[in-house]
Amino acid sequence: MTALAAAGGTAVIQAAGTDAWTGVRQQVARWFGRGNPQRERAELERLDQTAGELEAARPTEVERVRIRQEAAWQGRIEAVLESLEDIERARLADELRTLLAHQTSHSSVSVGQSGLAVGGSVDVRADHGSAAAVSMGNVTLGNPSQPGPHQD
Repeated sequence: MTALAAAGGTAVIQAAGTDAWTGVRQQVARWFGRGNPQRERAELERLDQTAGELEAARPTEVERVRIRQEAAWQGRIEAVLESLEDIERARLADELRTLLAHQTSHSSVSVGQSGLAVGGSVDVRADHGSAAAVSMGNVTLGNPSQPGPHQD
């Protein structure tokens, strides 16, 4: 359950501020609400507060705020799951897995500060004396060699 709750917390924070937020926000609030409109509204407010805190964070604080918010949502999800009887816990865990699988299959790629993420293929070219570089962990693809006089 801890891994599932962690994935849920991560999913909430990764979706905040993206095109996927509206859908994820509704689904998560519905999951927490479990048919209770008041509880669902309260969760929508909490989700909006989370998104607002992430948006308002200064660049030097963004990662710290993300980590804190992820942990908070993980804790909330764990608390809900732990408060239920086994059958209800299993049902709600399955619903959360479905929600997360749906989000993963329809989500855009997320990346931290100073990063570039692409969902799909990437074609990097350096033509006519320009330069290109891509860094992936310990792998670096750098500037191509300059064309010789016969290649212009």
